[in-house]
Amino acid sequence: MAPSPAPQPVATSARGARPPGRRPWSVPLAVVLVLVGVFATGAGLGRTAGPLDWAAGEGREQPARGGNAGLTASRPVRLSVPAIKVSAPVAPVGQARDGSIAVPPLDRADETGWYDRGPTPGEPGPSVIVGHVDTKRGPSVFYDLHKLRPGDTVEVARADGSVVVFRVDSVEHFPKDRLPAERVYGDEGPPGLRLITCGGDWLGGRAGYADNVIAFATLLSSRPS
Repeated sequence: MAPSPAPQPVATSARGARPPGRRPWSVPLAVVLVLVGVFATGAGLGRTAGPLDWAAGEGREQPARGGNAGLTASRPVRLSVPAIKVSAPVAPVGQARDGSIAVPPLDRADETGWYDRGPTPGEPGPSVIVGHVDTKRGPSVFYDLHKLRPGDTVEVARADGSVVVFRVDSVEHFPKDRLPAERVYGDEGPPGLRLITCGGDWLGGRAGYADNVIAFATLLSSRPS
């Protein structure tokens, strides 16, 4: 699928769909990325500050990666996080109508979403998988994400039949307007994984939750499924 046209720059704009194969992170000229989901009907992903330093326009060339070799591109199809009893499908998510990054719809709140403009899990750089924390119906797929601890493992099954295993390094809370963009979205570095949901105080209305909860993980191993 070809990348969607770049949206008009807005205060909370994000990147478009990523075609198959490895590409660098790509952003329009706007300076922040959000995770849409400030739902009047309940909870979910809220706004997340984003890659302030990566916005140089569509089609930015990716720098050489040196020794940060990883696997070739293959989209994730299933996520397993044994420590919090998560076993969930992964579907690609791209760009929402308002220019933000999309998330799975509320009627599929137990599904996770891989942001398809970034690396696939196992490729060099950080791969991002998002999920709802809860809805009016109750807890959702990443409800217990905050309970992960360093050393816990995350397994991602890929479409090519491989399984990549990540080790959690930290789980951190950030106010949505003060996300450390380089740590979360930086395009360089070894294969990594970011699991993102909402957390902190519930502010209500369109504000949603005050924070985002992010699990940072690094690649541990890969194997055939």
